[in-house]
Amino acid sequence: MQCGGRRRLDAGRDPQNHTAMRQPADFDQMEASLLYCPKCRQATPVRKRLLLVLPEGEKFDYVCAQCGTISGDKLERPPPRRW
Repeated sequence: MQCGGRRRLDAGRDPQNHTAMRQPADFDQMEASLLYCPKCRQATPVRKRLLLVLPEGEKFDYVCAQCGTISGDKLERPPPRRW
């Protein structure tokens, strides 16, 4: 269908059927590949290092691949249990 010279993206969809419009999750968690390093004073590649295993999840440090300085951290929570 054309609408003002542009093709409508929702052409052929039932507006009452909301499940057809839902998209599956493209990702579960994001991973950093570059972070700002305060020592190098620029964005550098990082390595993910396990720091702690906690009841609420695993804590990771992101370490600069060039100088070894900690550039960030992340707490990964386990997926919810399905009974």
